Amino acid sequence: MKRGESGLSLLVGVDKPQGMSSHDAVNRCRRIFGERRVGHTGTLDPLATGVLPVCIGPATRLDRYLTGHDKVYRVTMRFGSETATDDAEGEVIRRAPCPPDLLDGRFASSYIEGLVGEHMQEPPRYSAVKVDGRKAYEVARKGGDAALEPRPIRILKARLLERSAGPDGDGCEWTAEFAVSKGTYIRSIARDIGRELGCFAHVTALRRMASGSLGLEYCHSLETLEDLGQQAALDPVRFLGMRYAFGDDAAPAILNGAALDAGALRLCEPLRAEPQPCACCGSGVVPSEAPPQPGEAVAVILENRLKAIYRYDAAAVRYRTDCVFSQPIVRG
Repeated sequence: MKRGESGLSLLVGVDKPQGMSSHDAVNRCRRIFGERRVGHTGTLDPLATGVLPVCIGPATRLDRYLTGHDKVYRVTMRFGSETATDDAEGEVIRRAPCPPDLLDGRFASSYIEGLVGEHMQEPPRYSAVKVDGRKAYEVARKGGDAALEPRPIRILKARLLERSAGPDGDGCEWTAEFAVSKGTYIRSIARDIGRELGCFAHVTALRRMASGSLGLEYCHSLETLEDLGQQAALDPVRFLGMRYAFGDDAAPAILNGAALDAGALRLCEPLRAEPQPCACCGSGVVPSEAPPQPGEAVAVILENRLKAIYRYDAAAVRYRTDCVFSQPIVRG
């Protein structure tokens, strides 16, 4: 085994604390698990807290299957000022008085709920979006202004949770919950709301409640993770959102990364995120009646561990390997 390799291959959920970057959280996990190959599947700003899926060892190859999921956030927006970073960590660059309507519950709820739908959104100047090969925040820190093109996003659900006067009576605040598509910036939503209402706004608190079906209830603080170690492992099959199959009958071919005939895998319906009484004894397994779809990705389990992701080639009527994990991923 190479230096810095623990022999572990697993997925854990981290409840990232405020003030720590996602990269810092990954470094902490490297120390906890004694493994250099650690990665996360969705950056959170230092201001933000909440769900951060972290992959350990060969499980880092799961990242491309976990990054495209919808997200749920709880955000507090302060009206009356806009900042350079669109959150409380940036310098205030614009101010305006708040109209009285913002503290009206009916108006605030109606406005937030009316945001559901498709939008074109310009990412924040301080973001990791690349322009001409450079990250926007790197350009902004040097005083530049990267030309960030608006891109399509979807707000799937939106509801107002609370409204209140701002600290010391300065402006006002809304706390809301949004379910959004991949690539949506909550900071941009707050910025655009403030501009549309004519009084500017920025984010003062942000918490990711869920990434796909991975919610806060499956996440641990870094301190708890120190105590739990491998016991914190999650079942990746429950969070991939894809159909799966037990491949023990085709084990030699799967271990060699060979293609499989269409009939070699008996597909099962995607597992729910909610844990069942005993995953190892097959609880919750529901055979799927639908045939494989063109290009469909399927999780393949060997000896009760996730060994590979296969993709269906309809033209060849075969499954072809999309990803084979050198160390099967533990099903926690």
